[in-house]
Amino acid sequence: MKDSRRTNTVTNSIAILEAVADCGAGVTAKEIAERLGMAPATTYRLLNSLVADEYLVRTADLRGFALGARLRGLATAINVPVVPTAARTLLDEFRDSTRFAVHLMNFRPAAVQVISEDPDHPIPGARELARHLHASAAGKLLLSSRTEWRTMVATPVRIAARTKVDHGALARDLQLIRESGYATAIDELIPGIACLALPIYKPSGTLTGALCLSGPSNRLTVLETHRDSARDCAARLGPLLY
Repeated sequence: MKDSRRTNTVTNSIAILEAVADCGAGVTAKEIAERLGMAPATTYRLLNSLVADEYLVRTADLRGFALGARLRGLATAINVPVVPTAARTLLDEFRDSTRFAVHLMNFRPAAVQVISEDPDHPIPGARELARHLHASAAGKLLLSSRTEWRTMVATPVRIAARTKVDHGALARDLQLIRESGYATAIDELIPGIACLALPIYKPSGTLTGALCLSGPSNRLTVLETHRDSARDCAARLGPLLY
């Protein structure tokens, strides 16, 4: 029984560290508990222990958490996949063919990770993109592939006026994504910005990332004319990345 409790503690502690790494500095205990489906009392107890051991630190406002000194170097070394030269070349060629922003995302089990940001069009709201899957095209694409998506966004947060915070509306969005094979987010993460997310698959067929094309939402019609070429680029990127 004691060994079982120790195993659960270790497993839950690792899950908390992964959640902080995925969500970024400032994630709160409540957000972590909801994301992991973990009892609040257990979450608070393990967070305090991880802070005491310097695996985590509290943010300046004392409301959130960030990776501590004992993890920062390791996180930097292992968390960002390397984009091979052939993939970078293909990505640069596609960027040159459009005036819109083109970003490359990697999917972790419950998070979106930017692995190549368009150098000419920095991502606004990058922190929100990582923490709130329901508000971005890439995040919704990831959620559409998970049967447990309701647990992953137990309490959707309104990031912008058009962010979908109702599970029913979000479920309809995710079904449409499954049917169409791509995701959109229009004024849902950043007001005035629209984004398309095209899936990137491993050769085995596993969804593992997204190619995102974004620009002003009032130019959505023009943005969508690039959808097929973005889909083709995403299909070619899969074997090069994974």
